[in-house]
Amino acid sequence: MNDEVVVEIEDAVVSYREDVALRGVSLRVRRGEFVGIIGPNGAGKTTLLTLINGLGKLLQGRVRVLGYPLSRDNARWIRTRVGYVAQVQNIDPRMPINVREVVMIGRYGRLGLLRRPSKADWAIVERMIELVGMSHLADRPIGHLSGGEQQRVAIARALAQEPDIFLLDEPTANLDWRAQREILELVKRIHTTRELTTLFVTHDLNTLPRACDRVVLMKDGLIRGEGRPEEVLREDVLSELYDTPIRIIEHDGRRVVLS
Repeated sequence: MNDEVVVEIEDAVVSYREDVALRGVSLRVRRGEFVGIIGPNGAGKTTLLTLINGLGKLLQGRVRVLGYPLSRDNARWIRTRVGYVAQVQNIDPRMPINVREVVMIGRYGRLGLLRRPSKADWAIVERMIELVGMSHLADRPIGHLSGGEQQRVAIARALAQEPDIFLLDEPTANLDWRAQREILELVKRIHTTRELTTLFVTHDLNTLPRACDRVVLMKDGLIRGEGRPEEVLREDVLSELYDTPIRIIEHDGRRVVLS
């Protein structure tokens, strides 16, 4: 991690119809940082990632990603440098597309839709499939995979863009305990080995990666606090953030959040 700021948001206001999703949010993220973003549903966490991904429409404020201001002219370039992974979606098992083809979709941001992938592009796809441990299922239809396997493919697709910034929006939601742990370990390893800048959104405190350098607290479209995990992941702070009594216990050397 160095001191170069790759995400700079100042006084951002975003509204969807009558609802204000962000209410004057400011955030700076340095290259190589791993930032966890937590808060209850409707806090504005996903909207914050949308801005970083070059898709947000600002009513007020300023956003710069990798040194470029968020604008219509720059939005597409920004999206080619940002890898985005959402939570697992239900996929029709009849969908006629396999793992390898799904991961190749991640290359089209760089290629453009009208260019055919080269051997080099397919080689990148194969490396990303191997990185997430899915080489043995590369020819399997995407709808025939488990939720955890589908999420590994989604991560490979995002990495096929060769991004500088890695955004994960509730990536472990709807997964069983084992799949959650495996995805969290994979994300941690990818962040470290590929030297990415990572932002990880979750409302489930027990799926917040221990690799986080900093945790941002969001509620009602505002950032309510931020700091190192040991500074902000406290019972009093979290109880106020989630409007419910929260206890933290130690179990097998790991902090577990109870509500």
